[in-house]
Amino acid sequence: MAGEHQETHSFQAEVSQLLHLMIHSLYSSKEIFLRELISNGADAADKLRFEAISDEALWEGDEELCVEVDYDPEARTVSVADNGIGMSRDDVVENIGTIARSGTRAFVDQLTGDQARDAELIGQFGVGFYSAFIVADRVTVESRRAGMGAEHGVRWESDGEGEYTLDNITRLERGTRITLHLREGEDEFLEDMRLRHIIRTWSDHIGLPIRMPKQGEEGPDRNEWETVNQASALWTRPRNEIGEEEYKGFYKHVAHDFEDPLTWIHARVEGKLEYTLLLYLPQRAPFDLWDREQRHGLKLYVRRVFILEDSEQLLPHYLRFVRGVVDSADLPLNVSREILQSSKVTESIRAGAVKRVLDRLESMAKDEPENYATFWSQFGPVMKEGPGEDTANKERLAGLMRFASTHGEGAEQTVSLEDYIQRMPEGQQSIYYITAESHAAAAASPHLEVFRKKGVEVLLLSDRVDEWLMAHLTEYKEIPFVSVAKGDIDLSGLGDDDTDEAQEKEEAQQRLGEVGERVEKVLEGQVKGVRASHRLTTSPACLVADENALSANLERMLKAAGQEVPQTPPWLELNPDHPLVQRLADEPEGKRFEDWTHVLFDQAVLAEGGQLEEPAGFVGRLNALLMELQSGGNQAGDRQ
Repeated sequence: MAGEHQETHSFQAEVSQLLHLMIHSLYSSKEIFLRELISNGADAADKLRFEAISDEALWEGDEELCVEVDYDPEARTVSVADNGIGMSRDDVVENIGTIARSGTRAFVDQLTGDQARDAELIGQFGVGFYSAFIVADRVTVESRRAGMGAEHGVRWESDGEGEYTLDNITRLERGTRITLHLREGEDEFLEDMRLRHIIRTWSDHIGLPIRMPKQGEEGPDRNEWETVNQASALWTRPRNEIGEEEYKGFYKHVAHDFEDPLTWIHARVEGKLEYTLLLYLPQRAPFDLWDREQRHGLKLYVRRVFILEDSEQLLPHYLRFVRGVVDSADLPLNVSREILQSSKVTESIRAGAVKRVLDRLESMAKDEPENYATFWSQFGPVMKEGPGEDTANKERLAGLMRFASTHGEGAEQTVSLEDYIQRMPEGQQSIYYITAESHAAAAASPHLEVFRKKGVEVLLLSDRVDEWLMAHLTEYKEIPFVSVAKGDIDLSGLGDDDTDEAQEKEEAQQRLGEVGERVEKVLEGQVKGVRASHRLTTSPACLVADENALSANLERMLKAAGQEVPQTPPWLELNPDHPLVQRLADEPEGKRFEDWTHVLFDQAVLAEGGQLEEPAGFVGRLNALLMELQSGGNQAGDRQ
């Protein structure tokens, strides 16, 4: 009986904060409340249809699924009702009292109070049920889960200010009814034509009937209901019958996004297998794109029957930002995630979906460079996971990559590998790159000095995923990738002069002389060896990893993640023509020679973006040497 089990609860803190910001940030788009509530009703119908496959009793004698929208000008209420799966008392607490989505805290932390920016973020998150409070100062939800007795009905009510009440009720109908008690000034939503216009604008694509009372001479006739929308699954209709706004509207429904999509792919495949794809690329990366616990995937339908919400088996993980639906005629209605994982049908659909997405990206990169630049700025780091995950499409994915390079100015100026290859000077046999923690660190690396001198372009990689990428992307069109910070780089035949590279290295080693051996002795255990550098033109020293060793940047990333890193000391390369190295060669054995050596080594570590093991020691040695130079000790300043 109503009232016997009434309880009062407080909202989860994130819900209260979200409600407050949403009401103020989304007020200019307040009509979306109806779209969101209808979308939820359609999802509830999909879930019932799926669960009833294995338990027909859930239909309770009523298989005609629909969403009904009604209004009462005297009571100043708008209601949205569905006869879908419904909710139990526990379902209501979980789905309405809390935001049952991983990453909620991280999402709320991004909200700033700036209405325009927060509206975009909230749109990415998908406000769903809570949008009701944009126009209502009190919301009542009455629901009963299909298959449960009438006595298991539940009523939820709140003014959105921090608390809600729960009460058991007797409810004969399965499904959910949401009643909005409108705020003052929201009378426009009590007009029949206004509600019908909103439904046709935002929910025409919904694949089940959305009904309203038929208008009679004396107002709405609740004995006779009529369908307001087209009530056919959008993806099943021919493309030439679907308008651009319908495509955009369906995206907002399926992706719970407020923004229009960047582009979409609608294809019907027939032959050995029959399936339909309607895939969307968003304009903006969702806030939970990097959340490992969050499921990302497509909605799966089998012969228009909804089966699974986030079917990650239908696309590889690096395309997890793609939204949309797949409707198959060949999968069984009782298909599970486990069956999907090993199904040959799934493999074929997955391969077809990937091909369609890559085809669209390639055409966008060629014909719509501005749109592609937008896409890459949002999803580039995710796409870089592809070559390690999808070896069959490695070459195509490499062609879609965009990188900062020494050819452009700033991290936002990117080049394709095709651009890079076209600019390669005669004699260049490799694609050169460097990885670093930031674009600025990569661009300032001393390893680039000889490449700039010879006019050889270098790719500047600073995304965290770039180390993973280059471990799997070893060549493009049979041209190998080579790190400028590893191994003994051979640049013979490049540049304006015809200097013999081997002879130049030998002469540099001779100019370095025995000071290399003396430095190596001081740094024993910290470096693999000391040699003359042909990389450097203006810097005194740099560290170089062996060709097959971990890069310095990857070592830092692994250590920061708490991983044990094998000790592989780098080479220290010295520029024999630099005044500091020449000054070091003139220095006799002793403490000051050791101090100079350690200072040069520590500078090389810092230039790599690394951290010093003894920062205080570096500062002390540097200060001591500067004081000596200032005081003219041993005429150091004159020789410098």
